[in-house]
Amino acid sequence: MTATPTVRTYHLTKQFDNHVAVNHLDLQIERGEVYGLIGPNGAGKTTLIRMLAAAEEPTAGEIYINGARFLRGQNNPELKRQLGYLPDDFPLYDDLTVWDYLDYFARLYFLRDPQRSQRLHEVIELVELEQKKDEAIATLSRGMKQRLSLARSIIHNPTLLLLDEPVSGLDPLARVQVRNIIKSLQQQGMTILISSHILSDLAEICTSIGIMELGNLVESSRLQELYDRTSQDQQQILISTLGKVEDLQAALKRSPQIQQVEVLTGVPSVRVEMTGNLEDCANLMKLLIDAGIPIYNFHRTQETLESIFIKLGHKQTS
Repeated sequence: MTATPTVRTYHLTKQFDNHVAVNHLDLQIERGEVYGLIGPNGAGKTTLIRMLAAAEEPTAGEIYINGARFLRGQNNPELKRQLGYLPDDFPLYDDLTVWDYLDYFARLYFLRDPQRSQRLHEVIELVELEQKKDEAIATLSRGMKQRLSLARSIIHNPTLLLLDEPVSGLDPLARVQVRNIIKSLQQQGMTILISSHILSDLAEICTSIGIMELGNLVESSRLQELYDRTSQDQQQILISTLGKVEDLQAALKRSPQIQQVEVLTGVPSVRVEMTGNLEDCANLMKLLIDAGIPIYNFHRTQETLESIFIKLGHKQTS
């Protein structure tokens, strides 16, 4: 028996006057996944997340959270308790302390002591704000404020966490801290949907990726499957030699599958682009060894999420 997906939508649509922001979108997110949602500005990502968070009413279509259907025009209190939502512009109350701010939201979710105090300690430790719990929010750095906002969105221990651009404007260290929190939440069993323009961050934490274009979900798959599919006919290999790089180049010219050879500066290494599959990579290595090239590194590199997004986006618009 298969587990019920955390998120399932059928023909989900949102129209503003004559503009269709989300167009008959079918989405499925399995339990425990970190699902990355990417796409250009105006693709419909925020509108989709707002509908899943019950902050925006769909024009048409259906939303199911853990198998239960959102009813349009109704409050859906039981379903909303399963959701955590962090928009990119949620306000903070600067005059409150970290503890009082989280305690306020915990009370809104009817958490009672001693469970409420225990939960506050848990989330404050998770977001690494133990030393700041009695400090006013106004004194926090931008990264600390974002971690506090994340703590607020999970104070009631939701099953589904919706994050809209959670690392926007953060420095690299603050982004790493947010990524680590997301990884910890996934390890605890939480399902997470995250949108971001920083694709290298998504590549670090996501199990699946969805690509939106003009309100449509043009791609949705496991991240590793996406990597494998986009690189099955095109390989990129880093090759290093103890000998002369010119000899390595000459040997590579014997393979008709080599499309491009880029000599790297500072080290006797080349980056090779070639057609073919893994077996062809193995045959290339054998060709170099048979040619007497002293190879000490032969590494097949993986396409970046950025290059995959550009490639797939080009296919959709060409």
